Amino acid sequence: MLEKGITAPDFTLHDKDGNEVTLSQFRGKKVVLYFYPRDNTPGCTRQACAFAAAYKDFKTLDVVVIGVSKDSEASHRKFAEKHGLPFILLSDPELTAIKAYDVWQEKKNYGKVSMGVVRSTYIIDENGMIEAVMPKVKPDTNAQEILKQIRNK
Repeated sequence: MLEKGITAPDFTLHDKDGNEVTLSQFRGKKVVLYFYPRDNTPGCTRQACAFAAAYKDFKTLDVVVIGVSKDSEASHRKFAEKHGLPFILLSDPELTAIKAYDVWQEKKNYGKVSMGVVRSTYIIDENGMIEAVMPKVKPDTNAQEILKQIRNK
């Protein structure tokens, strides 16, 4: 995982509609950048829906929410439509941002070892610096924990 206090690696990826999105275009705003394993899986769906439920609070605080996985743009589009996700979902099939943020790691599942995205969240400040690192977050509580942390700053 990257450390708090360093410059967040910049990247350009495509959103669910095929538009290019570059992290640095959000300078001047706080960004919640969360990485998740896969669209439409139970944990990832709960996490995305929790962000959607809290989205109005993030907007009120002028915070940009971005979810990243290696799923395709089409998969993100269906995921967003199915669950009414109002925030940005970025497709990273080449693992560009996923590796830059060191969330592509060895995972163990039922004794089987494989490489995959470790559910992690970064809070990036208005100047592009990593303000908080949250490794191995819980899908149900991640959004509320971030809101609490941002409000307490």
